[in-house]
Amino acid sequence: VQLQASGGGSVQAGGSLRLSCAASRRTFSNNGVAWFRQAPGKEREFVAGINWRGDSTSYADSVKGRFSISRDRAGNVVLLQMNSPKPEDTAAYVCAVARGAYGSSRSPLDYNYWGQGTQVTVSS
Repeated sequence: VQLQASGGGSVQAGGSLRLSCAASRRTFSNNGVAWFRQAPGKEREFVAGINWRGDSTSYADSVKGRFSISRDRAGNVVLLQMNSPKPEDTAAYVCAVARGAYGSSRSPLDYNYWGQGTQVTVSS
């Protein structure tokens, strides 16, 4: 599976941004998918995940209520809607395909395909 993340950029705090993760060459419709992020000098951290059917989601406490993850009917495009972003959300965001059907694991070891990442910069 090759993953292409897009939609990153610069946004002011309180605005909105939508990230997209699309698969090519193979599908991930039977797998959970998650977004992780990594800021300079920090470890990669889980942001949000969604199961293979798109009816179960999981969020990091830091983004709960502000970010929303979803996937299209075919299951091969996963979106991360970022509302009211904060400067501390600034990071490189990367999507990852889970080894199983769920995308709720916080451990990167449970994901075996990773996209190249897209930079999000939130200014105050």
